[in-house]
This record gives sequence, C-alpha cells and structure tokens, in this order.
Amino acid sequence: MAFISPEDGYLTVINLFKTDTVEKREHLVEEMRSVVDTADFPGWISSTVHRGQDNPGTLNFIQWRGAADLEARYAGDMFKHRTVPVFLEIATYSRLMQTEVVLSQRHPLLGDVTEISPGRDDYTVVEVLDVAPENQGGLIDAVESAHEWLVDMPGYRSQSVLRGVRARGPEADGQGSLKALGADNSFVVIYSQWDSKESYDAFRRQPDDEQPTARRKTEGKRYALSVSSDWNTYRVAHSRSASQPVAA
Repeated sequence: MAFISPEDGYLTVINLFKTDTVEKREHLVEEMRSVVDTADFPGWISSTVHRGQDNPGTLNFIQWRGAADLEARYAGDMFKHRTVPVFLEIATYSRLMQTEVVLSQRHPLLGDVTEISPGRDDYTVVEVLDVAPENQGGLIDAVESAHEWLVDMPGYRSQSVLRGVRARGPEADGQGSLKALGADNSFVVIYSQWDSKESYDAFRRQPDDEQPTARRKTEGKRYALSVSSDWNTYRVAHSRSASQPVAA
C-alpha cells in the first residue's frame, strides 16, 4: 500500500494513459501490473495502478526517492525498448507527470493519513489542471481552500494536491525517447477520494444555485486561473511497495 503525504518528500510520478476500449484498458492494467511486480529499481518506493471508470484508461501513482533515480529508470534499455513501445501500441494518449505533494487533507473522521490501496473501496477522482507557470501558486491556494467546504459534501473522504514539476510523453521514434509536454511548473493535479460513484456524481452535478457560496467562490478562482481541465474516475487495481514481495 502507499500513502500520500507532503512530509515524505518523495517525487511522485503520475503516469496517465488513455485508450479507446475497455479491452485495451484491461491490457494496460495487466502490462502495468507486470511492471510493478518486477520493479526493483534504485530509489523506487511504490507503485499503485488505477483502472479508469468513466473513461477507458489507467493511471499509475509512483513514488520515487528523487529525480536522479527516475532519470536512471528512463535511461535504461528495458524502459526504452520494452516499456515505451508497449504503451505506445495500446494507449491513445500518454502523459508522464513529475509532481510534489503539496498537501493531503481528509474528512476529520477519517484519521491522519491518506492511504491508497486496492484493499480500500475508494471511488477516486484525478483531475489535471493546466496553468500558466506564474499562476501555479495561486491555483494551488484556490484548490487548497476547497477542503473547507468539501467536508460538508456527502461522501467526501480526502483531497490531495500535487504541484506539477514536469510532464513528458513518449516520442514515436522507435528509440524509447521522451519529449516535453508543456512548460515546467504548468499544471496541478488533484487526487480525491469519495465513498461511491453516486456521491461523487451528486457533487459534480449539484446545480450552481444550490452550491454553498464558498464553493462558488473557490471554483470561480480555479476556473479563472486554469487553462484547461482533464479528469477521470478510478478504482485502485494493484499496488506494491519496495518493501513488499510479489504475491504468490
């Protein structure tokens, strides 16, 4: 299992993949499981595979000791000549995002730590907000303030905010190369947990005139600062940490 905490100081890499069928989504999940279960990289802490719900796709939430360890992984022959080609074949969209956890907040009744694990029943929502680098700090502040009113939303469990550092995607050059996607410090990731799809859908569809004033204020700031928004819902499918053996 993995935990989301700014105190850990990990480099968190969120690998986001989209595809166009449920069958390809399941292929992505299996390929990700294979990578996770054979992971033995210097500086690798944990990987947690998520299965897309509203739209086909997957997300891998990966924790690293630091950027140097990640770059060593990207430079390896296995990554370039096995991992990248496989995901290029299956996915219609790939975004490998380096982030730092800024904060992780939970409903007051749910303890002190945000856990992500297939043993939990969380309905997970991950949203990527693109932003001009100079507005990234202001956007993070706006998103952070949402916790004040989210605690009153039925079904809300947690919200974690991650500052985007750098995003890359695979080059279609046959060499396993990666290319930059946008400028550095130009996105924010929101990782939230809910108790069910029904609760989250009710929250998302709440009419404007029924929303609390604090929510309308927060979302007004968010929309004013962000350039675009991309989101999907997930269930955690698989997780392993460096301290865990592969299950028999």
